[in-house]
Amino acid sequence: MRFLRKNKKVQKTIIVISDIHLGAGAIVNGKRNPLEDFDADQELVEFLNFYSQKDYQNMEVELIINGDFLDLLAVPFVPYFDDEFWSEKASLEKLEIILNAHPEVIEALKEFVATKNKSLVYIIGNHDAELIFDSLQTKFLEIFEEADREKVTLSKDISTYSPAAGIFLEHGHEYELAHQFDVNDSVVESSKGERYFVPSWGSYYVTHVINKYKKERDHVNAVRPIRSFIIHGLIFDTFFILRFLIANAYYFMMVRFLHYYRLNIGLKKVIDESIKQLSLFEDYETLTQEFFKKNKDAKVLIVGHTHEPKITEFADGTTFINTGTWTKMISLDLNTKNDDSALTYAKIQISKKDYELNEFDDAVRVELNKWEPKTNLPYSQFS
Repeated sequence: MRFLRKNKKVQKTIIVISDIHLGAGAIVNGKRNPLEDFDADQELVEFLNFYSQKDYQNMEVELIINGDFLDLLAVPFVPYFDDEFWSEKASLEKLEIILNAHPEVIEALKEFVATKNKSLVYIIGNHDAELIFDSLQTKFLEIFEEADREKVTLSKDISTYSPAAGIFLEHGHEYELAHQFDVNDSVVESSKGERYFVPSWGSYYVTHVINKYKKERDHVNAVRPIRSFIIHGLIFDTFFILRFLIANAYYFMMVRFLHYYRLNIGLKKVIDESIKQLSLFEDYETLTQEFFKKNKDAKVLIVGHTHEPKITEFADGTTFINTGTWTKMISLDLNTKNDDSALTYAKIQISKKDYELNEFDDAVRVELNKWEPKTNLPYSQFS
């Protein structure tokens, strides 16, 4: 897209990743864990090392984790059931399990922040929403040396982040009613003083439906488009898909349709509100155009959440980027390149730190890149 002139020295680099989904590990209690979606530990370590060594060793580099770095919804390996799963105590244990399951990644993240002129900003998504607990934020920050913790920003008050003039980031779950949650109204306290996270109904759906069926077919949340997944499944995996669809319909009826029905707002209103709850974060162009209309100083919007990497440049010079995911995806869309291992990320290079908005095109270069891991081995792990 926009290329900096060759004689312009880059003063700052911003790299953005999202939807890493670190889980409980590939093996839990001696058995394969079908809920673990992340297996690119080595690649992520190489990525973090690359942007803190050699050419980037002395350069200012800001790493932005744009949500869902940790997958607290995919750790049912704790002795908590039903609503106890959402207790602060359970959340702390889930976080501990994840950190212990991916020690190389955590160590690389620690070393990245410890390097001169490196910083980290963590934006909370819907799979790591329990990070709104202060105790979980403290535990995460304890990864880093005490002297480096001031270089890490993790706050429940950040939903939209602007690292430089004209550039904005959101995780993206805010655009789906199913996954919206209010950080200021999502923690309740019991009569015993125990604190609980109040998840969105979409998080309940993941833990009660998706996780159950992933144990049979671990690709159920990795196939896009969903419509093609259903049609393909009805033909080639009929019984499973029928059970999956019935479970989805039953769950939605119980937690959403009946919820609105009990409000006694009239059947038409109930149906309208229920349909709204089914809206998906698919219409990128409409979404971004609305964002840019509301934010006149926005030049670039970067999101994640949907796991579908995309870059769109509009005629007015604004740009939309979805950074995708580092988990394996399966595309049944013949109009797109089927790449199940696209380790995509956004890279922003700034040649003038204190630029004015009218200097944006001249001072900033924004790209959607794919990380190409290096290996000396003639094989890779089959999964």
